[in-house]
Amino acid sequence: MFYREAGQFKSGYAADQAMFPIPQDRYVVIAIVAFAFLGVPLIANEYWLQAILIPFLVFSMAAIGLNLLTGYAGQLSLGTGGFMAVGGYMTYKFTTFWPELNIVACFLLSGLCAAGVGVLFGIPSLRIKGFYLAVATLAAQFFLVWTFNKVPWFYNYNPSGTVTAPPRTIFGTMFTGPEASAPARYLLALSIVVVFAFAAKNLVRGRVGRSWMAIRDMDIAAEIIGFRPFQTKLLAFAISSFYCGVAGAMSLFLWLGSVETEAYGIDISFQVLFMVIIGGLGSILGSFLGAAFITLMPILLTNAPQFFGFSMASDLQKHIELMIFGGLIIFFLIAEPHGLARLWQIAKEKLRRWPFPY
Repeated sequence: MFYREAGQFKSGYAADQAMFPIPQDRYVVIAIVAFAFLGVPLIANEYWLQAILIPFLVFSMAAIGLNLLTGYAGQLSLGTGGFMAVGGYMTYKFTTFWPELNIVACFLLSGLCAAGVGVLFGIPSLRIKGFYLAVATLAAQFFLVWTFNKVPWFYNYNPSGTVTAPPRTIFGTMFTGPEASAPARYLLALSIVVVFAFAAKNLVRGRVGRSWMAIRDMDIAAEIIGFRPFQTKLLAFAISSFYCGVAGAMSLFLWLGSVETEAYGIDISFQVLFMVIIGGLGSILGSFLGAAFITLMPILLTNAPQFFGFSMASDLQKHIELMIFGGLIIFFLIAEPHGLARLWQIAKEKLRRWPFPY
């Protein structure tokens, strides 16, 4: 079989601990990334880019951020939507205050602002954990959304309370604003997600990731052997909030174009949490799989009746869609609690042992 490792030797520790120790994995990832950059913009239409691929990239970025905090560091958070709101609104302020500032720099600065807010709300993690920490982050969600709704400075005193992404160019190409094309916005979102996904993968493989997992598995034992729980948890909150802040900026500037505070409501926090749980806790790949599941499944359920020739009222169709969607989530949690990433890992292990997969 093409996936067997026969004849592949590793001569050092670095090769054995590489991100893709099997060359086949490396080739497949390179091919997928190359196709995403070169092939998708040529064959995908406006609907696929605007309604499916760009939202998938935005949610993947947010899911990676939450997975770093919940999956690797073991700190449950329900404030993802609030941290995304920080990123979206601060990017809007940066682009309106400094029109000459590069849009990518605005994204990074807004991520740093979200990281600062995340550290502030992560301080209680030293004393509380589990359900109580989730309630604390839920309070952060409501407080941040309320702040952006009640303080007119954040939306430049617009009477409607709406923020609209201004047009910005990079090397003469329009990437944000009403005149920006969907392929351009898709390529910018894809570039950001690819860079930060590889950064997150390397982060969890190093000293920082090991400290997070030690705190997650048993914080008392980790503290005894030398890890500092407070600094480790705050770092997890900071980096997670940074990713979520950049995702919020992407949602405003590369996907929606214009938002109100309701766009970053509690529904977004639960949605991203479902992505992490279904995709797989403690897995960067699981963040992408969960984002794909949550993004594509409602579209498939919406179009399924038309495919089979059925017609029903829109409200009934929406209710049935939510019921089926919830049932699928429960089924996946029961069938494989470790998410879709674990199913993919099992399939790879069986393929590598073929014809003796068990």
